[in-house]
This record gives sequence, C-alpha cells and structure tokens, in this order.
Amino acid sequence: MSSKVIVAGVGMVPFAKPGTSEPYDVMAAAAARSALADAGLHYAAVRQAYAGYVYGDSTCGQKALYRLGMTGVPIINVNNNCSTGSTALFLARQAIASGAADCVLAVGFEQMKPGALELQYSDRPSPFETFDVLVGELVGKDELPLALRYFGGAGLSHMNKYGTPLESFAAVRAKASRHAANNPNAVFRKEVSAQEVLDSPVLWPGVLTRLMACPPTCGAAAAVLTSAEYARRHGIRADVEISAQAMTTDFPSSVEDRDMMQVAGFDLSRSAARQVYDSSGIGPEDVDVVELHDCFAQNELISYEALDLCADGGAAKLIADGDNTYGGKYVTNPSGGLLSKGHPLGATGLAQCYEITQQLRGNAGARQVDGARIGLQHNLGLGGACVVTLFQSA
Repeated sequence: MSSKVIVAGVGMVPFAKPGTSEPYDVMAAAAARSALADAGLHYAAVRQAYAGYVYGDSTCGQKALYRLGMTGVPIINVNNNCSTGSTALFLARQAIASGAADCVLAVGFEQMKPGALELQYSDRPSPFETFDVLVGELVGKDELPLALRYFGGAGLSHMNKYGTPLESFAAVRAKASRHAANNPNAVFRKEVSAQEVLDSPVLWPGVLTRLMACPPTCGAAAAVLTSAEYARRHGIRADVEISAQAMTTDFPSSVEDRDMMQVAGFDLSRSAARQVYDSSGIGPEDVDVVELHDCFAQNELISYEALDLCADGGAAKLIADGDNTYGGKYVTNPSGGLLSKGHPLGATGLAQCYEITQQLRGNAGARQVDGARIGLQHNLGLGGACVVTLFQSA
C-alpha cells in the first residue's frame, strides 16, 4: 500500500442528547452531504462507502445513504464497539491506499437511548464474557454498569500503581469543558471546575464521579478520502493527508496481566500508537493536537501514557503542568472530547477526524491550536479494538 491518502472533505452534525436528535438516517445523510460538499463532490463520485454504527439493525448504512441516492455503490456496514467510526475510516483508507478505489466515503452515526450501555442480546454468549469474569475477580462492583467497572477499575489501577490523585481525573474533565465551550457541535458547552467535578454525584467512592463519565449521545460524522492523483485531477483540496494508521485488537496481556489498565485497552493503544510512529517517522514529540478516547476522564489520563505523550506514571504531572491544553506541549481534545462533545458510538471516530482536519486546515475558530500541522487520533472500543491515526497538513 503506497498511495497517498487525502482527507478531501469532512462533515458532522451537532451532537444531541437522546430523544432530542433527528433519526439516525437523517443525521447520517446530513453528515455525509456535508463531507461531500466540503470536498466539492457529488455522491455519484463515491466508489465505496463504509457506514459505522453500533446500535441498529443490519443495513442501516444503506437506509442512511440511500437518502443521497441509489447509485449501486458498495456500502459496507461496520460495527466495532466504540471504535466503530475509526474502523470505518481505517477500511476507507485501506481502499484508497491499496488502489482498490480512488474516492471513498466513511460515515458513522448513532441514535442512542438514555442511560448506561447494555448488551442487546441476552440469549447468546456475550463478547465480553471472558473479560467480565476477570473484572469480577479484580474489582467486583457487579452493581455498576459494565463500562464504569472497566474504566473505573483502570483508573483505580493507575491510582494504586502511581499514587494518582482523584483530582487529576477531575482536572481532565474540567479541561474538556473549557475546550467544549468553543465548539458549537458539542452537546455540553457549560464550563465546570475541577471541584464541581469532584462534588458531582459519586458513582464509585474514591474512584469515579458522574461528571468523569461521558454521556450517551446521538450524532453523525463523515469523511471523504481520495487518492492524491484523484484530488489533483479533480481540483480537490489536498492539504490534509493520513500519514499513518494502525489498528489493534487484544493481546494476551489484556487478560494474563490481571491488570484493569490492560483489560481496558492499554496495550492495544500503545501498540497501535507505536506502529504509527514507526511507520511515519514522526514521534509523539512532533504532535501538535490530539483527539483521544476520553469516554471517562480516567481513560484520557491513562491514554497519555499509552500514546507515549509522557512516561508511564507521568500523566498526573503532565496535567498539573498544563501540558495537555493550550500553551502546553499538546492540546488534547480541543473539541471537548467524548466527555463534553459527546459520544455517539459509531460517530465518535469520524468526529475526531473532523476535528483534527479542521485544526490542520486552520479552520477551528476559537478553539484553533496555533500552528497545528500534525494531529493524532485515538479511538478505543472494548472487546476490543483500537485505531490510531496520524494526520499531517501539506
């Protein structure tokens, strides 16, 4: 695979609370139209389409994209838990890089219900079965929803290893709210202080409060990828490219280490990130802006280390020094991240792509990162899969 992959267009709709959004197909079609308009292309130009969603029946991608037309184009439906959107992006990039297609659409969407995530099919083995047994042995807390047990347990593991204070997680959430205040697409734009985060309802004493968890959200986002040659021939902007990308699934360490950080995907993230750094020749020290998977404040802090933005055990200092926000080493989640922008599962990875593309174009308005030229995207799903993507401006 050698063809350069251009991010020709991106689009998204403002995220919304469950019950207040348009239906999934309306949101997805709107995001796809926006991405195509941004690229200056019509849907008829698309040679393949990848549609990502978690909660929906088969062929929801067709239902959504038929709103743009019935062109006979291959539409592949993608479901990879919370990394679904970036998995769709991964497949679209592969199609371009391999030469299988020269213009590909990736769209992600989710119409969610209020409340914690839950399994949809109780009459068959759960994909989390092996992990759930281990989580029960390591942290218990059977009364808590699945995601809280996984990521709260990972945060507790980090606290026990490195003495990380609860205040560090609260500072991450407060930072997310400050960033989201400048993002018109974010569902929660109210700023909160670290103390307000600590004072919010306790979900797990000493480990997790409600404001440290992302909300269920509805929304959609999309990206149009092309080859460099296609962009040149059609006069399409080619100022942002995907320089490297890697996808990982679980390693033996996810269960054999008996460590909640590993169960929640630490090695998946680290391996994918290092593959990206190695293949691109770009190191973490070169990155300007990061959109990472902060489904919980705990996971953002842990991901700083998994992505080699700091040394193991160094995340609390990175936060205290302000090196995760404007004026520091990196600006992490200028969009507000999952914690404030929202987390419509299938859309999240493509919303991250949208944000980084706007940053590298210099079009992010009040949340613009000065001089941003290299962006890193990290999208994680339990069960498990992780996609890390490196973007670069021309």
